[in-house]
Amino acid sequence: MHAITIPEPGGPEALVWDEVPDPVPGEGEVLVEVVASAVNRADVLQRQGFYNPPPGASPYPGLECSGRVTALGPGVSDWAVGDEVCALLAGGGYAQKVAVPAGQLLPVPEGTDLKQAAALPEVTCTVWSNVFMVAHLRPGETLLVHGGSSGIGTMAIQLAKAVGARVAVTAGTEEKLQRCAELGADVLINYREQDFVAEIRQATDGAGADVILDNMGAKYLDRNVQSLAVNGRLAIIGMQGGVKGELNIGALLSKRAAISATSLRARPLDEKAAIVAAVREHVWPLLVAGHVRPVVDRELPMSDAAAAHRVLEESGHVGKVLLTTS
Repeated sequence: MHAITIPEPGGPEALVWDEVPDPVPGEGEVLVEVVASAVNRADVLQRQGFYNPPPGASPYPGLECSGRVTALGPGVSDWAVGDEVCALLAGGGYAQKVAVPAGQLLPVPEGTDLKQAAALPEVTCTVWSNVFMVAHLRPGETLLVHGGSSGIGTMAIQLAKAVGARVAVTAGTEEKLQRCAELGADVLINYREQDFVAEIRQATDGAGADVILDNMGAKYLDRNVQSLAVNGRLAIIGMQGGVKGELNIGALLSKRAAISATSLRARPLDEKAAIVAAVREHVWPLLVAGHVRPVVDRELPMSDAAAAHRVLEESGHVGKVLLTTS
């Protein structure tokens, strides 16, 4: 088969479409013939040499895919050859075939195109696990999403609205904010021109956001705490703004607030399987009913993964960028 390899870390040109050995499904795994994968920030970091796959994972980038089951490993009985699926991966999505733990497979939702289903696993699992399983967003509460036009952001808007929450977003252009509004965002904040702390306070009559989903990390830490409501919850899922910040413990205590920080890739298999099962139970019916949909900016050939990485680094996209094998 062919896969995107990274012989040496570097820029987008470091991604090489090369012939590699076919994966073999092990105990509890299935082999998926990949139709599409999606590009994530973690893939860019891996290409640059800053985010290696966890031990035992495929060395190729790609944290999600869609395709068809072509073989079952020992001990797998819940899936069949020919099933159309999408999958959460620890790596290996940028390839024509990938071996996947059976607990990380999801059926392609009825009404969703097989290619576009590749845009679902990482964002649905990230948003559901952080916003709902950890931060416990409830109907009537306010969610602030940083990077509202990203893949994570576009899904967070839709899921929060589907459960009856109010959604505020930050984005860097008016066009991106308009796209967020089309998905249901109620409060639109241009972070290049507005102070999101002041804007979220004004929008909530001084109360603040009940939950904040943050991809920036250190750069936004102090202002995120300022933006929280009493009993607010800050969920950190990224470090685009650095890894070390100063935290005002007094402000956190006065609000009885909580901060969580999680990642998906290196979690144990049983934890990933539990998240995937929760997503199938709670999110998949929303997809089938049409209340939530994948947001795809563009599709590019997998062999041209370098071009897809350039799109992501230029931040001109809305939603997900897909890589297709045909």
